[in-house]
Amino acid sequence: MKFLEHLFESSLWNSRFVIFLAVVGSLLASFAIFYMATVDVVILVKHMFHYADSSLTDEARKILHDSTVSHIVEVVDGYLLAVVLLIFSLGLYELFISDIDQAHGSKASSKILVISNLDDLKSRLAKVILMIMIVTLFEETLNMHISQPIDLVYIGAAIALIALALYLSHAADGHASGDGDTAAVQADERKIGH
Repeated sequence: MKFLEHLFESSLWNSRFVIFLAVVGSLLASFAIFYMATVDVVILVKHMFHYADSSLTDEARKILHDSTVSHIVEVVDGYLLAVVLLIFSLGLYELFISDIDQAHGSKASSKILVISNLDDLKSRLAKVILMIMIVTLFEETLNMHISQPIDLVYIGAAIALIALALYLSHAADGHASGDGDTAAVQADERKIGH
């Protein structure tokens, strides 16, 4: 009976390796989006050389300008989505498989890629997704045609809600790090007192 229990528990524990599918899939999707966004940048740079063409009318130059700004926003959006998938892939690996030694041991590595628990992963993903939403809102407002005064109210309300989301996100980070800083200061004061 003890052998069967050990075999079952071992099988159950090793079933976590199914996460490799999500890790590899997310990583490949991230590379694909990085590639597509980079190709978009190369194409965008090629089109930008026409901006200084003296044969362009002012109206054609304005259209080129507006479409270029819109494409830049799309590229930023693509890169942010690729970052989400990369963080998701690394976070799943660290949570379910093993710590990434290079991420924890190197001083040069970014701490954003070190994931210690599921809440940490969710928090980092939420921040990048919030940035994607901001960029998407910016892209939509660039393409929006204002026909009524209420459209300006909608834009203003959307900007106010985004500002509130950024403030709450920042306040949550400040509050969490502030507690850690306070605890560290109190511990240092106790050491000095003794």
